[in-house]
Amino acid sequence: MHKRRQQITELVNTRGRIELQQLATHFNVSVQTIRTDVRVLAQQGLILRNHGEALPFPHRENISYDQRRIRNAGGKRRIGSLCAQWLNGYQTLFLGTGSTVAELSAQLGALKGLQILTNNLHAARLLCGHPDCALTIAGGRVRQRDQDVIGGDALRFFQRYQADIAITSVGAMDDGGRLYDYNDDEVMAREAILEQSRFHILLIDSSKFGTHAPCSAGRLEQYDLVVSDTPLPPRLHAGLKANGRNTLC
Repeated sequence: MHKRRQQITELVNTRGRIELQQLATHFNVSVQTIRTDVRVLAQQGLILRNHGEALPFPHRENISYDQRRIRNAGGKRRIGSLCAQWLNGYQTLFLGTGSTVAELSAQLGALKGLQILTNNLHAARLLCGHPDCALTIAGGRVRQRDQDVIGGDALRFFQRYQADIAITSVGAMDDGGRLYDYNDDEVMAREAILEQSRFHILLIDSSKFGTHAPCSAGRLEQYDLVVSDTPLPPRLHAGLKANGRNTLC
């Protein structure tokens, strides 16, 4: 994707509604140029356009994997790098679904002796090239838009195993640290991952802060380590610290 258009997509999905004139000033180009960019992005289903402004899709359901992959892409790369540096070799890992988890999987090449179990087909594809990783993937019905396996098939898969560490992401987090996702199937798979592991890591990029989704998915305090691209809101950080939890950003 054209670099400026990728940056426009990230800005709109992170900040919300933005006037085309503001975007033109930000990128130091004409409004006509921005109008063309926004029209192309809207045709691709990445953002919406309406009367001189660009805006993100309403979050009645999650946007597609390809849209999520480029949303705050730099932040997700940072999260993946931080988490990969924290992990050690010779561990058994559960990897959940989502573009941030897939970004982490691309950065695990330096770790040896990994055993990884996942329902994230994007992560699995990337891990096929890992030089020292035993990889097991969930079987069952594939959610084709996102290329993952969720619901009962994923639940039964993860219930058959035990892992040292579970690494997951979520769809949204409100200002009180409550976590959300977009359907019960995603929540069901995540609950199994957490139940069958000893240490829990949440990867959450800043575009999820202060947002909501339809299905409740637990609380921030359920996780032993929270990895984000920017610092958590002070109240949430203090709450984690008081409960003996750790953060990386």
